[in-house]
Amino acid sequence: MKFLIVVLLGAVLAEGLVRVPLTKHKSMREALREKGVEMPYQDPAMKYVADEFAGSGSEYINNYADSTYYGAISIGTPPQSFQVLFDTGSSNLWVDSALCNTQACSVHTKFYPQQSSTYSHNGKTVYIPYGAGSLYGVFGYDTVSVAGIVVPHQEIGLSTSEPTQPFASAKFDGILGLAYPRISSGGETPVFDNMMSDHLLQADVFAFYLSRGGAQGSELTLGGVDNRRYQGSIYWTPVTSESYWQIGIQAFQINGRSTGVCSQGCQSIVDTGTSTLTAPGQYIGEIMQSIGAQRSQNGQYMVDCSSVNNLPTLSFVISGVALPLPPSAYIDQNYQNGRQYCSVNIGPTYLPSQNGQPLWIFGDVFLRQYYSAYDRTNNRVGFAVAA
Repeated sequence: MKFLIVVLLGAVLAEGLVRVPLTKHKSMREALREKGVEMPYQDPAMKYVADEFAGSGSEYINNYADSTYYGAISIGTPPQSFQVLFDTGSSNLWVDSALCNTQACSVHTKFYPQQSSTYSHNGKTVYIPYGAGSLYGVFGYDTVSVAGIVVPHQEIGLSTSEPTQPFASAKFDGILGLAYPRISSGGETPVFDNMMSDHLLQADVFAFYLSRGGAQGSELTLGGVDNRRYQGSIYWTPVTSESYWQIGIQAFQINGRSTGVCSQGCQSIVDTGTSTLTAPGQYIGEIMQSIGAQRSQNGQYMVDCSSVNNLPTLSFVISGVALPLPPSAYIDQNYQNGRQYCSVNIGPTYLPSQNGQPLWIFGDVFLRQYYSAYDRTNNRVGFAVAA
């Protein structure tokens, strides 16, 4: 059971960057498993289905629900504080509000618009779908502060109805999306876009460092990159669709050898809001066979814990650079009732990318191994070995 708790405020660095600290808690799946409840597998790519089918700064962020990273923001005047999930796989900002009376809202901090002198209501309603749930809300405007960067007149979603699962079990009070405006539900302008248009950033770049092995120190950096958080060079690759942070994959390798997977190219969405590494469904059997994993009764792929050090290294060739993922990155080792078990933290998705190529999702399994940077000026994503 791994815990990471960071209790720090966003700090301004000498080079003008502000850090947002993150915290790692026991995963939602692990907590429920201890109680004898097994969460059914849900395709993370369902969050990408279109609606019709369903200054600079750094901030420390907390981690919950299979490595869900969240941190503090404030809304309103005087400021009301909330913990939000920082999600590169969505674009809306919303928080629990006093307009919502469902169980999921009642267990979280709510925004009270009548207590803010800078709040204004615009009368629009919104439906926001995610892979594991959706919510209804209304739009309003207010001042939003993230790691000391103040965005006036930011459009925000105030929830009016949320399902119990997954939101009641989450540690966060809302979600702050960091993807492109194109996928914003209801046409809401994302927070980062307003930071750019108001010239509040040193550079139109943000970056994530996600700690591993229960270590402290995960952070979101706004306005640039933090060179203390990675080793060597950042390798950049262009965004292939300005909607999600979607990039191309040239090849997939196992122990350095190319496979038939992605022989004609694949796509990947880089998503801090997804906990796993997700592979195209048509290849999942082949990949698990190469790893030597067996599927259990609950649908999880398991390996013998004594063989973990001998499992293959998986590599992704991106813009000519091979990025390896060792077994220590994609195997979860946990204990239940005094017994150790080892599961493969790779799941399937059965949705194609927007250009029809097989789709991967680089979730937190991948992003703990690699520092990731998101450049809106040049529409590119960068990866470097995490420090």
